[in-house]
Amino acid sequence: MKIHFSGADEGVTGSCHLLDTGKMKILIDCGMFQGGDFNEGRNHDEFPFDPKTIDVLLVTHGHLDHIGRIPKLVKEGFGGKIYATKATCDIMPLIWYDAYNIMSYDNRKFGYPILFEETDIAEAQALCHGLDYHEELNLGHGVKAIWKDAGHIFGSAFIEITVDGKKIAFSGDIGNENVPILKDTESLSSDVDFVVCESTYGDRIHESVDVRKSIIANLLKEGAGKGGTIMVPAFSLERTQEFLYELNELSEYDHNLPHIPIFLDSPLAIDATKVYKKYNEYYDDNAKKLYKEGDDFLNFPQLQVTYSKRESQKINHVIGAKMVIAGAGMMNGGRILHHAIRYLSDPHSTLIIVGYQAHGTLGRRLYDGEKRVNVMGEYIDVKCTIKAIGALSAHGDQVKLLKWLGTGKKVKKVFCVHGEGKALTTFADKIKSDLKKEAHIAKYDEVVEV
Repeated sequence: MKIHFSGADEGVTGSCHLLDTGKMKILIDCGMFQGGDFNEGRNHDEFPFDPKTIDVLLVTHGHLDHIGRIPKLVKEGFGGKIYATKATCDIMPLIWYDAYNIMSYDNRKFGYPILFEETDIAEAQALCHGLDYHEELNLGHGVKAIWKDAGHIFGSAFIEITVDGKKIAFSGDIGNENVPILKDTESLSSDVDFVVCESTYGDRIHESVDVRKSIIANLLKEGAGKGGTIMVPAFSLERTQEFLYELNELSEYDHNLPHIPIFLDSPLAIDATKVYKKYNEYYDDNAKKLYKEGDDFLNFPQLQVTYSKRESQKINHVIGAKMVIAGAGMMNGGRILHHAIRYLSDPHSTLIIVGYQAHGTLGRRLYDGEKRVNVMGEYIDVKCTIKAIGALSAHGDQVKLLKWLGTGKKVKKVFCVHGEGKALTTFADKIKSDLKKEAHIAKYDEVVEV
């Protein structure tokens, strides 16, 4: 049995792994590479395998870097079934159509190529089959798979695949500790032999979640006090909903939310929030309690939803302090770029970074402190305040990842993926020293025997 590493190897985006059992070929995730351009050039390269030969695709969760190339896979000949949790099956078309709209805009404005067409999205959607957590899927040929809650985003899972007595877990992305709305990450099964594990924050430890709310409140007060615009480039799945949840609590219970207008300026996040309301069985105990009490914890009086382009443009005419939550989370596309052009040069404004920023993205350049950046062909001098909140990341830090791997008592070997240089090497070393398990840093197009 072999694993062919086909994406997010020595990098954080483009997750894609091929498990060849000898009798069938199983693809786990098929995500977009993300960098300086929304539709990074590598996305147009040929897959390191023939899509026509793939029997089935198993999806861990609905983030673009895990599902974004699925319509391309279908376009190039894949016709098998796609399995994911029910919420992920609802989320995927939202992500694909949003990506298509961004690519179409970039094509009209800059002449950039489009990765797939709407017909490819429709075909991919028709192949999707939703599963419940812990529902065992028998794929035949001695292969079974089960999805367990990863606590990363709504509907996210790590997948355990059993092949002729061997069990391999594919982590997808493992969630942060005590994330609002979501249940905690489940443990690995005791008989897992191998783990393909994400390493995004393998070298980092987040701020304590206990101080998350106070960090947000203080940043909002500071930003509002300057009288400028508080920009939050938020991933439309989880980061946005988590942020709204915290803002709702600050508004209703702590009364620490500054009295400024707050705009949710992301059609994708607005649509995704409807999926959150559809699957209340995924909620953690606190969210369930609020739901049963009739509390819409993703809404509060100061929140204004701007779905249309015209509504979005009206934000510019709002005088004084305000907050704008807009995608894309890495600032490599979407409405956040229009706000960036307007407010990055304003010393009274603030940019709050709440998620991972891949190399080459505008978000990463701003996080790294660049003082002059190119936004949609326009050079902007950065004068606003830049802040980052690690406690709001949807990814677990080094401590959380090691804790999760430690639940797999019989794990023989961990393959480290979905991470960059130092994060990968540091995490692999910690696996060896702290867990006494073998660790291997996977390389792109590498094939290993398990």
